[in-house]
Parts: sequence; structure tokens; C-alpha cells
Amino acid sequence: MSVDLVIFDCDGVLVDSEIVSFEAEAEALAEHCINVPVDELLDRFVGLSSASAFAILEKEHGIRLPPDFAARCRQRVLETFDRKLRPIAGVAALLEGLTHRRCVASSSEPSRIRHSLRVTGILHHFDPHIFSATQVTHGKPAPDLFLFAAAQMGAAPARCLVIEDSLPGVTAARAAGMAVLGFTGAGHCRAGHAETLRAAGAHAVLTSMREAGSYL
Repeated sequence: MSVDLVIFDCDGVLVDSEIVSFEAEAEALAEHCINVPVDELLDRFVGLSSASAFAILEKEHGIRLPPDFAARCRQRVLETFDRKLRPIAGVAALLEGLTHRRCVASSSEPSRIRHSLRVTGILHHFDPHIFSATQVTHGKPAPDLFLFAAAQMGAAPARCLVIEDSLPGVTAARAAGMAVLGFTGAGHCRAGHAETLRAAGAHAVLTSMREAGSYL
């Protein structure tokens, strides 16, 4: 296909962050009597914003989290990233050789996206073209974020290629009329995840970033 713009998700595609961040969030939630295993958080909430996940858990557990919970949890995650976060294997080499225009479109908040990319040494490949679900009305699996990113970059949706690791992300990309590659090379991806992404409409599924060059 002819590609004018490559849109990367961040968590689980550029940085191997999902397990690290959900471990920190699970600890924070447990302090407020919401005890959810990390595996369950991964199964249910990868690809969704933290705000959406917290709202669902509040309703399910009948607990109202403190007004400053999200901010304190966000700070805990960032501090954990400083110690543990790593880029996805092979992504730095892919970005160094990529001639296409590129941007990031992530469910995370802008400060977390930038922090993640800065800590892992790849921010310069994208800055300032970083877009967050906080900039649109509806996050993934709605197409709003990807359509917003394409519009800001001046690219037609039909000529965009998205790389996503999550079911909501693949669903959103397809709803936006974009081609999408699934990615299963992050630490949180389990057996059967590739089939899940294909069923959601991924045109192909990558197990490593080295494979992405075949499509770019």
C-alpha cells in the first residue's frame, strides 16, 4: 500500500510499558481497597485510558476514589518508568531508518507519552507530533484520535498506516478507515493475542519491529 503517514501507538508499541504501569496502578488501587490482579488489569484495560479504567473499577467496587487519586497514580507510574521502562526491542533502529512521516496517537495523557519517549531515548523521532486521547471527545475504540492525528498531520485516513498492540486500538484504526498492523512483541502480549488482533481487522500481525520494514 502507499503510505503517507505512519501512526504509532505508544504503550506496547514504542515502549514496553504495559506491565510496568499496571503494576504501579494495581498497587495504588489496592491502597484504596480495590484489589485487582495485574493480569486482570492487562486483560481488560490495555488500550483504554486510565481515567476510563478507574471509572469502571469505581463502579464495580462501589468505591469512590479520592479526587487526587489519578494525579498521584500518574506520578507513581512516571517514577516507576524512570527505573524500569525500556523501548520495544528494535524500535529505535526502525525509527532511524524510517523515511515516512510519523506521529504518536496514544490513550495516555500527553505528559506520560512524552515522559515515556524521553526516558527511552526516542522522543526526538516524533516531537512535536504527539497526540493524546485527552484531545478528543471519545478515545479508543472510537476512531476520533486517529482521525484527529491524521487531520493535524494533513494526511488522508486511507493513506495512513497504524501500528497497534491492543484490541481497542485496532478497532479504532479500522473505524477510521486506516490500514493497521497488529503488534505482539511487547511483554504483556500472551498466546492468542495475534488471533484477537486479526479478528479485529489487523491486516497483518508483527511479532517484532524488525518485521515492520516489510510494510514500509
